[in-house]
Amino acid sequence: MTVSPTPEAAAQRPLDGVRVLDLSRVVAGPFAGRMLSDLGADVVKVEPPDGDLTRHWGRETAGITGFFTQQNAGKRNICIDLKADGARDLVLELVAAADLVIENYRPGVLDRLGLGYDAMQAANPKVILLSISGFGIGNEWSGRAAFAPILHAESGLLGRQAAFDQAAPTDPMLSIADYDSALHGLVGLLSALWMRERTGLGQHIDMAMLNAMVATDDYGHHALDDYPVERLGGQVWATSYGHILTSGNSKAQWWQLSKAGKVADETLPDGASIEDKIAMRERVLTDFYQSFAERDDLVAALDDANVAWADIRDPFDVFETPVAAERRLSTEIDDRAGGTRRVVESPYRFSAAEAGVRGPAAHRGEHNAEVLAEWLDAGPRAAELEASGVLHAAFPQPDEPAES
Repeated sequence: MTVSPTPEAAAQRPLDGVRVLDLSRVVAGPFAGRMLSDLGADVVKVEPPDGDLTRHWGRETAGITGFFTQQNAGKRNICIDLKADGARDLVLELVAAADLVIENYRPGVLDRLGLGYDAMQAANPKVILLSISGFGIGNEWSGRAAFAPILHAESGLLGRQAAFDQAAPTDPMLSIADYDSALHGLVGLLSALWMRERTGLGQHIDMAMLNAMVATDDYGHHALDDYPVERLGGQVWATSYGHILTSGNSKAQWWQLSKAGKVADETLPDGASIEDKIAMRERVLTDFYQSFAERDDLVAALDDANVAWADIRDPFDVFETPVAAERRLSTEIDDRAGGTRRVVESPYRFSAAEAGVRGPAAHRGEHNAEVLAEWLDAGPRAAELEASGVLHAAFPQPDEPAES
């Protein structure tokens, strides 16, 4: 059954009325902010004058790149030079009007700007601050530069994969540490928001990417128990038409396929060792996968044996499958140039509420006056703050071409 909200519920989002000040950049913090926006929060991204690094990644349309769009669609944007005189006071005014704040600077950076948690709490005792950093606050590694690949290495992920593959370590083409810490950060934010309903007080969440990676590692128990690693993930098999992935180790697949009459043991000499039997079954499984001339026949055999399988799909095809349309993996948004562009959709599907991307990504400083008017009842101050260098704006005005 497809979960769809009623017409009345479709007008509601779970986080309607929640205000989020997003001081973060690149991936982890912006992704958390994007999900909060998709869930209904009013998320205001604070961007520096030189722009978020991700404004340089991906296809650019109307001066906005694909990567920036994916992480920041639906947010409003104000552009503040945090080092300018008067910037600290403005940020703290915004904090006073916010429910949640997200930041992912290195520990100590905001404190040096006078914008650490103590200053935020003094401005708003109810504010909840999520700080995402590589190694957390207050330890000997806190000051290290830490993008996702650094945590992939330090968490043991790359070493384990290289050992299993008997190959040199390589970093996966996915910012796993960023998304792990963002999603765990969301859990922390929403938990603290619920706790505030009881206590009336905010708090500071110290989310280390290292903690998030290790907590989300289903192989961690091997290291803690000093127990040899057993692979439980997928296996890739060569077939006559290409490659197919199956879930489960060879022992589990052998049992399923043999129970369904798809494979059988070879005859081994008396006294064959366990190693001989394992090698024999690997040979038989390899021959099984290579024995099918047609993909559909192999898939039918695997389905009959209840073996989970997957095509090794070209990433450019992922959004073109029938299920991609049914599950709305992507959606169309304004491309800021008179057309539309596709963006990845958030995964939340509620039976009594709506969720999903709410609009395009913004230009730097596009909502300076609008946010000051709505959050601070001080819209006219925007021009004064732009003149003084606290606020900046870099977006096309009506009848002007977009920046390149």
